[in-house]
Amino acid sequence: MRTLLVVIGLGTAVAAWPQGAPVAGQPPARAAAQAPASPQEMLLWENGAPGALGNADADTPTLTAYRAPRGSSGTAVIVAPGGGYGALATEHEGRQEAYWFNAMGVTAFVLKYRLGPRYHHPIELGDAQRAIRMVRARAMEFNVIPDRIGMMGFSAGGHLTATAGTHFDAGKADAADPMDRVSSRPDFLILGYPVISFDPAVAHAGSVRNLLGDKPDPKLIEDLSNDLRVTAQTPPTFLFHTTNAVPVENSVRFYLALRKAKVPAEMHLFESGPHGVGMALNDPALSAWPSLLMNWLRARGLLTRPNNP
Repeated sequence: MRTLLVVIGLGTAVAAWPQGAPVAGQPPARAAAQAPASPQEMLLWENGAPGALGNADADTPTLTAYRAPRGSSGTAVIVAPGGGYGALATEHEGRQEAYWFNAMGVTAFVLKYRLGPRYHHPIELGDAQRAIRMVRARAMEFNVIPDRIGMMGFSAGGHLTATAGTHFDAGKADAADPMDRVSSRPDFLILGYPVISFDPAVAHAGSVRNLLGDKPDPKLIEDLSNDLRVTAQTPPTFLFHTTNAVPVENSVRFYLALRKAKVPAEMHLFESGPHGVGMALNDPALSAWPSLLMNWLRARGLLTRPNNP
């Protein structure tokens, strides 16, 4: 119970202090001196995104960096907000989590990816892969370690995250763009009440429609049912799931596929709770998930910077 209270307190501070949060365990004066810089929004492609249908905000994918204070763990997390592939819940499924990660010495990035019905697959996946490549290619600039770059997603953002974790490549060594030379594989996944399968028995119909249109190709339905695409190379995964909106079978199927492939995985299912809770600061049960995630990250060594990164 004592650990849970600490995590909730961090989350509350995150919501109230938009310029960052103190590093856990540091005295207030020192923490204030090392508060993160203001968020930095960056274009995923400086000269226009591939497949863009215009130059409005909705046509312009970006990545906003929330840098951890000096002495960070070297770990980075790219956060994909949910919204059914038709909107982005950036505040409670992006910004709040970014500051929470900062408080643990983790640099966070919030992804603004293009949305349906204006854009369909593979545009969204391309945006996510570009974000991973950007952070990896510029790891020194962001003070992160290239093989400690994870991705987190909620709901449809969870589907995008799981897709990135099951559809990736090693990069092209001879690519003209330096970012295309590095891998698009995330090193770990964090999934919150994710959409995983497009099987009609458990799918979130709105996400399927926004991503693939009204009459999707059955081959795409299968290919983007990410539980069917898990291999031994799928990254280690942390999952938590609530009971409403997205059927819990989505997380269960992915977890079982990970177990079959012998990929390290941890899953937490909550008896009750609404969809789209984000950090769930006001829910006595669901507010436990940040503490559980923190423990998982710590157990994997991701909250401590290695001596020779």
